[in-house]
Amino acid sequence: MNDHVNDKPSVTVLGLGQMGAALADALLAAGHPTTVWNRTPARAEPLAARGAVHAASVAEAVEASELVLVCVLDYAAVRELLAPVAGRLRGRVLVNLTTGSPEQARAEAEWAAEHGVGYLDGGVMTTPPGVGDPANMVLYSGDPELLAAHHDTLAVLGDPVGLGADPGLASLYDAGLLGLMWSVFGGWLHATALAGADGVAARDFTAVANRWLRTVAWFMTGYAEQIDAGVYPGDDATIDVQIAAIGHLLHASADRGVDTRLPELHLELMRAAAAGGHGGDSYARIIEEFRKK
Repeated sequence: MNDHVNDKPSVTVLGLGQMGAALADALLAAGHPTTVWNRTPARAEPLAARGAVHAASVAEAVEASELVLVCVLDYAAVRELLAPVAGRLRGRVLVNLTTGSPEQARAEAEWAAEHGVGYLDGGVMTTPPGVGDPANMVLYSGDPELLAAHHDTLAVLGDPVGLGADPGLASLYDAGLLGLMWSVFGGWLHATALAGADGVAARDFTAVANRWLRTVAWFMTGYAEQIDAGVYPGDDATIDVQIAAIGHLLHASADRGVDTRLPELHLELMRAAAAGGHGGDSYARIIEEFRKK
């Protein structure tokens, strides 16, 4: 096993869909000897042309490197690929960048431990074109010592963010952060449609919206402390005040023929909190409405 060529550890990548190919490409670009395998061999050809070693089998690919990355359709596919080569994986480090649930990640970590395999679970917080950009995060959970040992190699893919020893945390954060993304996108698209109805260009509105999001992030930081403490003082703006304010958004949307379902959901949650006697609390109190569901 040749693990150090030009002082760069060799890495194996199993699975060459769009994300897997981007991972392998970033490793090659950084000078890491990279072995690749894919169920459809033709997908390995562009990477082989750039210098990757195209393994003929999963077993051959696994034996090529101490660090093995896998990025396939789902966790069932991960197990299907790796179970037959469990013995060859012993003593190596498996980094699973396949999307799944926290429960699946924990089960995979148990399987790895039973077979003497080091395990990190990960979530790539960008699309394939963003792989390799240090501005983008790759979340990792599992043994912190393994992450530290391979930090420099994994940093080639994006900024490695360690979340702790629980192997399910990367998947948990990934799911939550995607939910946050969709909610932000939804709110931005609704607001852009609203402004656009009066002739405001999306780029002009978005320039102001991006600045506003920095203030929103400041609110979130303060609200997080309230949530952890379980105390929601309405020092900045109460739920009652925000119920009145969202009425303006609903009226403006309806007057312009813009769909009102998204702000109506927020209003429903605010009204539920107020009906429970919490109208004088901060907006962070709405988390209790989500917890009820």
